[in-house]
Amino acid sequence: MKIAMIGTGYVGLVSGTCFADFGFHVTCLDKDVGKIEALKTGVIPIYEPGLENLVKKNIDAGNLHFTTDLKSALHEAEAIFIAVGTPSRRGEGHADLTYVYEAIDEIAKTLTKSCVIITKSTVPVGTGREIQKRLKELRPDLEISVASNPEFLREGSAIDDFMRPDRIIAGAEDAKARDVLRALYRPLFLLETPLLFTNFETAELIKYAANGFLATKIAFINEIADLCEKVGANVQDISRGIGLDVRIGKHFLHAGPGYGGSCFPKDTLALVQTAQFHNAPMTIVESVVKGNQNRKERMVSKILEIFKDDLKNKKIAVLGVTFKPNTDDMREAPSLTIIPGLQKEGIFISAFDPVGMTEAQKQLENVEWSETVESCIQDADAVLILTEWNQFRGLNWASLSKRMRAPLLIDLRNIYKPEEINAQGLNYISVGRSDAWISSLQSEVAA
Repeated sequence: MKIAMIGTGYVGLVSGTCFADFGFHVTCLDKDVGKIEALKTGVIPIYEPGLENLVKKNIDAGNLHFTTDLKSALHEAEAIFIAVGTPSRRGEGHADLTYVYEAIDEIAKTLTKSCVIITKSTVPVGTGREIQKRLKELRPDLEISVASNPEFLREGSAIDDFMRPDRIIAGAEDAKARDVLRALYRPLFLLETPLLFTNFETAELIKYAANGFLATKIAFINEIADLCEKVGANVQDISRGIGLDVRIGKHFLHAGPGYGGSCFPKDTLALVQTAQFHNAPMTIVESVVKGNQNRKERMVSKILEIFKDDLKNKKIAVLGVTFKPNTDDMREAPSLTIIPGLQKEGIFISAFDPVGMTEAQKQLENVEWSETVESCIQDADAVLILTEWNQFRGLNWASLSKRMRAPLLIDLRNIYKPEEINAQGLNYISVGRSDAWISSLQSEVAA
């Protein structure tokens, strides 16, 4: 089967490459000439573990191709995936479907045979129905099936998520669309991957409902963490305690500085807007959206409380600026709120991230970017961990603290145990482990 993948962003590139690895003939299309020329040589525009090697492997095998020419991309294609961006409209929260409908209109003008057009982009409820309507109006001479096949790829583990998914959701309302989707995902049948067929609206809403629920779990445990700090409880033990309940599950119960990335912020906003439009307001998700932004701002206050009013000439070294490890994605990263919030109070920031600094420099100003952890923390009054990269998990703080002006580690990801860091001679502050840690340190730090 020949596949055309319209859009070579994160979803399109990962999905197209993985389909090619299944043995399909895949052509990925993008209007960005520079990106396509780079991809033809195996140079990828994003950081995703394992993706570069997989792209090169399938280019060499002749299964994966890149082009800017729509006609050649669609030639003999039986399945055409739409994987273009659907960003939030500025100040509104609605998903912007401009790129989706532009792609549909151009495809309709170019098609010469019947096919199945499958939406991979995250789109609001009703989009599949509108696409079906547009195609019938634009190409009444062709039988074009429409399907919705939302993605559930996590940045940093996207290839494994595609190759070993929990489930495949397919909004397909005719036999041809269902047959093509079964053929596309047949390589996963040996893993007994559930394939759930629904109508368009259900498939579209499943993606938003899933991300809304996961974001709610994060917001919930962050609020529990705040309470833990007040009453002397340990949020990590609470996460384990409730996570062992099979009705709740252990995932997405890690307290931290708030969620970010390309999906949760955008999709929760879009879900809220869709619910309001249909007069079915989702007050829980509305609270999650508001609470997540407050969470990031609360982390600024938490850090400032440590220093009280003694902020003059203070330097904080930040380890990790991307919204999560194993990606260079800076979209809605907590660092974009926390670093400017600290700078506003006159704190000097140095920062290091294993792969995210190139992207971060486009969005963060007046930051001293370092090439190593050691140079980053030199003469720092505190080290702040914002992203839980693996290389930060086993650092020798007894040695590193000698480079610092003050032995203070602020860990907003809880990757260390307090007793371990205290034993290495540092004062340690984390999330959800009682405000007593802060109270006992304030006088020391101020001095």
